[in-house]
Amino acid sequence: MSEAAVILQFGTSRFLQAHVDLFAEEARAAGQAVPPIVIVQTTRDAERARRLAGFADPAGFPVILRGLRDGARHERTIQVRSVREGLSAAGDWDRLVELAVGAATHIVSNTGDSGYAIPDEDQTAPSHGQVPKSFCGMLTELLHRRWQAGGAGVTLLPCELVVRNGDVLRAAIRGLARDQGREAAFLDWLERECVWANTLVDRIVSEPLHPAGAVAEPYALWAIERQTPLALPFTHPDIVLTDDLDRYERLKLHILNLGHSWLAARSHDGGGAADLTVREALADADTRAALERVMAQEVLPGFATHGMAEEARAYGATTLERFANPFLDHRLSDIFQGHAAKIDKRVGGFVRWVDGSGQTVEMPELRALAGQQR
Repeated sequence: MSEAAVILQFGTSRFLQAHVDLFAEEARAAGQAVPPIVIVQTTRDAERARRLAGFADPAGFPVILRGLRDGARHERTIQVRSVREGLSAAGDWDRLVELAVGAATHIVSNTGDSGYAIPDEDQTAPSHGQVPKSFCGMLTELLHRRWQAGGAGVTLLPCELVVRNGDVLRAAIRGLARDQGREAAFLDWLERECVWANTLVDRIVSEPLHPAGAVAEPYALWAIERQTPLALPFTHPDIVLTDDLDRYERLKLHILNLGHSWLAARSHDGGGAADLTVREALADADTRAALERVMAQEVLPGFATHGMAEEARAYGATTLERFANPFLDHRLSDIFQGHAAKIDKRVGGFVRWVDGSGQTVEMPELRALAGQQR
């Protein structure tokens, strides 16, 4: 008899533990029939390898939610038992192939900033028993094995912070399969039978617990672009199916991320302490007033040019509450890393988006920060 359905999760990150794995646990607690999650470590990192034992513990692992909700302190601990086991791709390849070919119905991933990079070693199809080095190499080989076995397509729910991540991942896998000389029928199966969802994730996960578990803020969002066919493995109040994923991406990028970079720039230019946190910066009355002024006089009018004033106002209020989280030590020096590229994307991108509406919004401070003139 074939094994029951499972969700394959590529990535051992504390983010996934406090997001997808936690959502699955809460769906289970609500009475939904949720397939167990099998977590796959794609790297050989020793620290991440130690998490695998924690994933296999029937007692589960804790996720602690700490922060503010409606101005009041909120804290609770959830014991996550939605994860059944952890596998190392390098050490448990045969077991991984077995699950990918037969039991997997959904594949979730969060493989970091370079997760879709494909090294030279993976440009050719692996020989028998050879384990591909990269996530894309592994996924291509596993899906090919499934296709060879006559399996149905799977639903892929990437969580990497890449715009239209499902489309990008599909292009990467089909491109690699083509470069490896895979069969045209397999390429067609990838396109027609597999579902590649575009998603956006939003939750600050502040620290890991050991051997598994995490501390995170109460706020969470998993926005998934609706398509036909798309069947999710479970539902949750913080999962939103939407026909307009771009709206959610704009809110996160141009309010939460823009706010972070604005604070980091202000601290850096003003000679702020190296260990200054977002919470501490916001506790300064002048800084908070200046940020609120930028949001009210430049950011919200910018969103209004695209008919998103009310959404932006609500998300902005939530963002300021998240910034003030008394349990979160998010250092501005960390946010400042890669500052120029972040400013171009978060602030410059906002200015370009607003100007593209054909309406006039002055935005003097944001234009100066982005180095742009109207």
